[in-house]
Amino acid sequence: MATSQIAGLGEVQRRHLIAAVLQAAITTSAILAAYYLFPLEHRAHQWVVLRLGVGMALFVAALSYEIRSITKSNYPMLRAGVAMATIIPLFIVVFAWIYLTMSRFSPSTFGHTLSRTSALYFTVSVFSTVGFGDITPHTDGARLVTTVQMLADLAVVAVVVRLILGAATRGVRLREQPDTERGSEEPE
Repeated sequence: MATSQIAGLGEVQRRHLIAAVLQAAITTSAILAAYYLFPLEHRAHQWVVLRLGVGMALFVAALSYEIRSITKSNYPMLRAGVAMATIIPLFIVVFAWIYLTMSRFSPSTFGHTLSRTSALYFTVSVFSTVGFGDITPHTDGARLVTTVQMLADLAVVAVVVRLILGAATRGVRLREQPDTERGSEEPE
């Protein structure tokens, strides 16, 4: 089997690398497909707090699952890449979904009624701190949700990325220990 030396990954068989890249692409595509294909219920945006809570609970559950998967993986650094391809799009789609529902309920919430694509675009521009200004929140509710996203963006960049890379580093250390040293540290 052909193996490659990749910085931070050690010896990795190309098939594992290809599998990780494919899994990341499929996961990201599935999240985006779900966002575009699932019907949107027309409900009052007073439920934004509930939707935000449900979305963040889903995000935390996915993050917890991904961290456990990384530490148990035979290739933790590759699995960390797959986790990032799951967590970041999920985070972005949660906020895009909230902005979309707010805009559909009240078209004056933003400068114009958002489509699925423009809600996704707005979310990415806030996440990346680009903020072109072509879409802006016009109501206090929309400004509050956007502020929550900006603060959550900082947490994702500062904490979530660190958690994922920390789990990958722990996983690598576990794999490097001889079987006799692992003892109780071996994942079940």
